[in-house]
Amino acid sequence: MAASQGSNLPVAAEEGFKDAASYDAYRPSYPSEAVEAFLTKLNVAQLDDAKIIEIAAGTGKFTELLAQRPERFTVKAIEPHHGMREKLAQKDLRGVEVADGKADKMPVGNEWGDACIAAQAFHWFATPEALKEIERVLRPGAVFGGIWNVEDYNKPKGWEATTRWEQKLNDFVWSLDDGLPRFRHQKWKDVFDQQLPANPVQVIKDTFTNRLPRFSLPLGEESTKWTVWLSEEALVSRLNTLSQIAILKGDDRESFDKLFKEVIQGEDVERNEKGEIAVHGKTFFFWTDRL
Repeated sequence: MAASQGSNLPVAAEEGFKDAASYDAYRPSYPSEAVEAFLTKLNVAQLDDAKIIEIAAGTGKFTELLAQRPERFTVKAIEPHHGMREKLAQKDLRGVEVADGKADKMPVGNEWGDACIAAQAFHWFATPEALKEIERVLRPGAVFGGIWNVEDYNKPKGWEATTRWEQKLNDFVWSLDDGLPRFRHQKWKDVFDQQLPANPVQVIKDTFTNRLPRFSLPLGEESTKWTVWLSEEALVSRLNTLSQIAILKGDDRESFDKLFKEVIQGEDVERNEKGEIAVHGKTFFFWTDRL
């Protein structure tokens, strides 16, 4: 494993992710139909022995799915957070090499990968520097993609919540906004648009100086809706894997606990025979070709 380079994560993220075991236990996995569609768009479904780079692999929620695939992928799982990286390494997944690294500085050779994946993470490092590094480690024509599980309580404002109680939690999550980039802000898309010059004259200049876009536009996008059933304890544990909620203390923690107890008693909360609550969301993914 490479020597530590420091995670360079924002304090809120570093603090929120420090309990790697809870993150691994309570963050959801990905629906099989979404995974299959995603890997198909990346052109690695049914591609035996494909080489895949996973950036910010975390504790390996998506890495596990790659390791189980019949194609027997070779995976380089890059993760800057020490605790999460150690949790992933302990799983000893088939075909997976775990390494310390960041999106803009990966211990991967030039044009090594057939695909590059960022699961639940690209919003943290959607920068020109990261795109340049992703381009470097992918062979020409390979595909880069990002995938997220997005619960209704953590959705972008423009998405409609399935229930009123999930919308109330979503409003609370948005009230904690600290200016750090998260999927729900949708600003991660801007880095791709920034590849394109703002005027025709610049287009001509960039053509002659070989400053061309690194990845194709428009981005391909798809999503799959899902529902999971969680006990009240499991639901609050999952909410606590959100970094902004994980760091709440004092009065702020009391406000969250009070709101949670109120919303789960709402008339539109659906429960099964076990008393578990129906939690709604979608798996969203995008893909783009390395030019």
